[in-house]
Amino acid sequence: MRTKLIIGGLVGGVVGALLVGGIVVARLGHTEITPLPAPSGVTGGSSATTAIAPELVVGEGATLDLSDRDLTSVPSDIFSRTDLERLNLSRNNLTGALPAEVRHLSKLRILDLSYNEFTGVPAEVGQLRELQVLDLSHNKLTGLPYEIGNLIHLEILDLRGNAYSKADLEVIKQTLPGSVRILVD
Repeated sequence: MRTKLIIGGLVGGVVGALLVGGIVVARLGHTEITPLPAPSGVTGGSSATTAIAPELVVGEGATLDLSDRDLTSVPSDIFSRTDLERLNLSRNNLTGALPAEVRHLSKLRILDLSYNEFTGVPAEVGQLRELQVLDLSHNKLTGLPYEIGNLIHLEILDLRGNAYSKADLEVIKQTLPGSVRILVD
């Protein structure tokens, strides 16, 4: 059974704490939420509840949606959330490469990194054996790791809006399942 906590729409009666990546970001009382300061790397909100967790689905099939939060770096505590099946980091200000620690998210099925400023994807993304959707669209990628070809359950690879190497994609296509939908410009 899934429990869904939606910050800003929480009805009183819940007692406990809201955890994101093992960090308490808010204390939940019967009728109020007491926000705590945001973890490092998080900007764009006055508290962790507005900056980190607009939607957190816990339990089987956990989802963490950090989209449109003005993040400038990926909070490192995300990578300890080995229960995550869906991670949405889209529409932020993330630059450089996704941290290699992404490999710890072994249950991940959907990874949305779209509409950021990423310039690289680590080879470790190829260790996400359960990944079905990899959305890398609208970044600044110029190369792709061949290890993407190891994603045997991949169904959708979205590369639109990038200047990636077409030669890299051809190598990756050779080892991906033939049924994969690859979205390109």
